[in-house]
Amino acid sequence: MSFARAAGLLLHPTSLPGPSGIGDFGPDAHRFVQWLADAGLKIWQVLPLGPTGYGDSPYQCFSAFAGNPLLIHVPGFNGPSGGSDRTVDFGAVIPAKQAALAQWLDTIPFDDRIRHFVHEHEGWLPDYALFMALKQAHGGVSWTEWEAGARRRDPQALEDWRRRLAAPIERLYKEQCVFYAQFHALRHACRERGIRLMGDVPIYVAHDSADVWANPSLFRLRDDGTLTVQAGVPPDYFSETGQLWGNPLYDWERMAAEGYRWWIARMRAGLALFDLVRLDHFRGFEAYWEVPGDAPTAVNGRWVQGPGAALFHTLTAALGTLPIIAENLGLITPEVEALRAQFGYPGMAILQFAFDGQDSNFIPHRYVRDLVVYTGTHDNDTTMGWWHSTGEGDSTRSADAVAREKAFARRYLDTDGTDMHWTLIRATLASVANTVLVPMQDVLGLGSEARMNLPGRQSGNWGFRFTWAQLTPAITERLHELTSVYER
Repeated sequence: MSFARAAGLLLHPTSLPGPSGIGDFGPDAHRFVQWLADAGLKIWQVLPLGPTGYGDSPYQCFSAFAGNPLLIHVPGFNGPSGGSDRTVDFGAVIPAKQAALAQWLDTIPFDDRIRHFVHEHEGWLPDYALFMALKQAHGGVSWTEWEAGARRRDPQALEDWRRRLAAPIERLYKEQCVFYAQFHALRHACRERGIRLMGDVPIYVAHDSADVWANPSLFRLRDDGTLTVQAGVPPDYFSETGQLWGNPLYDWERMAAEGYRWWIARMRAGLALFDLVRLDHFRGFEAYWEVPGDAPTAVNGRWVQGPGAALFHTLTAALGTLPIIAENLGLITPEVEALRAQFGYPGMAILQFAFDGQDSNFIPHRYVRDLVVYTGTHDNDTTMGWWHSTGEGDSTRSADAVAREKAFARRYLDTDGTDMHWTLIRATLASVANTVLVPMQDVLGLGSEARMNLPGRQSGNWGFRFTWAQLTPAITERLHELTSVYER
């Protein structure tokens, strides 16, 4: 589907300012919505909002349906002392905020509002609450290591566990009710100011998740729950050995036999939260990289046919026309592009990738209108980090390739390289592409120290935060001028 010409900002809520040591849905989020409007921006893109697990990654969540409790605004909570206001110290913030949230939730009565919420979300919430309570009762280990009754979902064992864990389950119900209430208040604020929320639906879910534990037959697992095969991508720009993601792969034949009910429920949940949905790793729906479950790298994988058009026909029949943006980056084949075009989903272009001297569709003069253009994404270095890179250690690029890339960028953009973040922002906004999204780090002109994620790095990701002091009136005015000039 075609989107109206607009510009927006990519910023995960954890990156917002505030006193809690991590961004949340409180007053600073509402202030940020007003800033977006003041800057002439009409889209706010966030990363997945689920409860994070391994590595604090929003792409490894304990549920594809639940909300991250760290995003809940707890009145009066000021976070751990001594932290930085420009990064999230997850090791200090998580236990402090969990304790404050639990104490606050215990003051909230389990009333008809919460009972109604539980009933409204009965398709996923009871399984999620039991899963998280069981995980805590088993010391936080993966569900494949739980006692046999809980691991295998023996009905009598689960009933016994529900009685034993009644108190934490009730608290988890309240937690999710509060999360959704605060989120919808924020979404209402966006709508009042003409700002569309854009969410991220990853193709895969985490192995250690309520989704997999509650629906093991829908995934490629052994009898003990461990992975027979896992998801990843072959060697690429970010890694010479590919990316080994560790997510379980779907049993697409079983999903098809069930009418793709799980995917319908998942997409319905996403559309209940967001105006636009970025469907991560779209190429995996046409064909996906299958890696043995015990492989040390993603090199020795193979391409396997995905569900293709059958899934999207089913989703459209159940939910209507879908406001999907297809993340079509990486090794994209004509078959992937044909699938995307068949359903009219706009694809993506990354301006940082436009200057490598190859026949790149990321170069602005080759853009089409139905396209979503970024200076960079959460997986890229910041624009200033990219521009000052030497090619050492951040990708598969050589120093010579980096030098050639920079020389071409200077010629193409007619720049001496000064304020390169604004040069790229202007180039995207001036293009014919209907949708432009810019990470906050590029608006602020920050370097590699502010990078959100480095694919393949096991720690040190996802912690970026900005401060209100960084977001000067001059920046706001400059953005507003550019969005106005280029009719965004």
